[in-house]
Amino acid sequence: MTEYLILFAALAVVAGLLLLKGCMDERKRMQNMLQVLRDSFGKSADREYREGELDSLTRYFEKHQKEESLDDITWNDLNMDEIFREMNYTSSSAGQEYLYYMLRTPGEKGRDFEKMEKEIRYLTEKKEVREKLQFYFLQAGRTNRYSIYDYLDFLDRLGERSSRKQIIADLLFIPVIIMMAVEALPGFLLLIMLCCYNITCYMKDKREIEPFLVSFHYVFRMITLSEKLCREKIEIYQEEREELGSLLKSFSALKKSASWGMRTTGNSGNPLEIFADYINMIFHFDIIGFNRMLKEVRVHQNDIDRMLTITGKMESRIAIASYRKYLKEWCVPEKGEELEITDLYHPLLQDAVKNSIHVKRGVLITGSNASGKSTFLKAVAINAVLAQTIHTCAASSYRGVPYRIYTSMALKDNLQGGESYYIVEIKSLKRILDAASKEGDRVLCFVDEVLRGTNTVERIAASAQILKSLAGKNVCCFAATHDIELTSLLQREYDNYHFEEEMRDGEIYFPYQLLKGRATTRNAIRLLSLMGYQDEIIDKAGKMAENFLKDGVWKMTE
Repeated sequence: MTEYLILFAALAVVAGLLLLKGCMDERKRMQNMLQVLRDSFGKSADREYREGELDSLTRYFEKHQKEESLDDITWNDLNMDEIFREMNYTSSSAGQEYLYYMLRTPGEKGRDFEKMEKEIRYLTEKKEVREKLQFYFLQAGRTNRYSIYDYLDFLDRLGERSSRKQIIADLLFIPVIIMMAVEALPGFLLLIMLCCYNITCYMKDKREIEPFLVSFHYVFRMITLSEKLCREKIEIYQEEREELGSLLKSFSALKKSASWGMRTTGNSGNPLEIFADYINMIFHFDIIGFNRMLKEVRVHQNDIDRMLTITGKMESRIAIASYRKYLKEWCVPEKGEELEITDLYHPLLQDAVKNSIHVKRGVLITGSNASGKSTFLKAVAINAVLAQTIHTCAASSYRGVPYRIYTSMALKDNLQGGESYYIVEIKSLKRILDAASKEGDRVLCFVDEVLRGTNTVERIAASAQILKSLAGKNVCCFAATHDIELTSLLQREYDNYHFEEEMRDGEIYFPYQLLKGRATTRNAIRLLSLMGYQDEIIDKAGKMAENFLKDGVWKMTE
């Protein structure tokens, strides 16, 4: 008997040391993470994402999508995934999913920009408060591959679950321990057998509920986060604290269920996590907690959604504050009847050239290849999106009204659907025309190379009529084209701007400066020369172009 007591005492000492080491490692890890948060504020937030994480962060948006949201074509045309990654300073799933939602909904009604601005400025100035909140959100963490909304949508697949089997298995430890006190060896053998049985049952149940256990554990962490936020008396978040406090009252049973051991399997090598894993395997605490929590989550799905919305919105303000510090120059947008932007630039470009524009009607942009037309269109569109979402623009000043924003730029043919580039293009343009015909905020649209997928004669004719239709009172259209003919055909509806190149020492340079008027230079044939094409090809192509401009008829040059 004495030998077993010594054995159990030794095991207890080892377990205690492992727990102590785990606590120390965890404390050191959190300190390091906090230091990373401090050092990263105002730096590029582009980080590595785990497999499937970028797909999962769209789920909050999909659950709350509105008619005035940016459609997929516009989002992809503007490379908004990259914009999001550059400003995603969030540490929690709720934070990054809400930030993504914000960028996808520039037309959301009732967005309180005045309150948002107060929160952003407060968090920028109050470093200690900001870092404390960042640490709280860091502790809440992310769900990584799957969003919590993925699991909430599939709760019915699990059906009703009972913990009776797990509880009976746990109660069997009482007579086994008594047996060990009477007959040590038989009791010890029974203990080993019971542990093996429980672990086998645990593995079977765990495979079934593991994905849901991740999300439920995250709900528990968000409840804990909400409790911490409620304890912080931050004046700008008084309304949020009161609402979270009200939600927490309805979560009392939910929290009690989760506190039974709701956790995921540790994979960091932390001794504390490993020890907790084995405890759960033997006693099924997380399975029991899960079954009880399942019932509560079903009842409180709307409350959970509201909690995620409030906390996600709070953390998004920290991300915006950090993004502002990262930008070379930024401004707060102002209201104005006409779109007017000064010193705007593309936020993804390191050495972007700034341009200014005051829009009174449609804008038609011509210019040489690679001169900056498409980049300028994207810069204006992105700034319009940022103005209506994060209340921040990459410019020295921005004035405008709320817009419904559409683009038709980086299109591709649909091979799987059997659609040519031209079919894809006219469908893309049709959706803008349909939006312009509906009541609502003014449409701000951007079209790059109108109808490039068809022949010259029909392209110019159709493009002129489409762009004319996009010059109505409820539309402001930016269009880039190589077809100089459109500048004359549409001079009553559109103001002309252009980009041009400069020749220096036999090389082409692009200043990327927006100039008034239509383009007067071309560089396509000169680019052939720079790329090493034969002089004969270049000379004959140049003569053909000159003859066409003179006579209006194409003739092969011999």
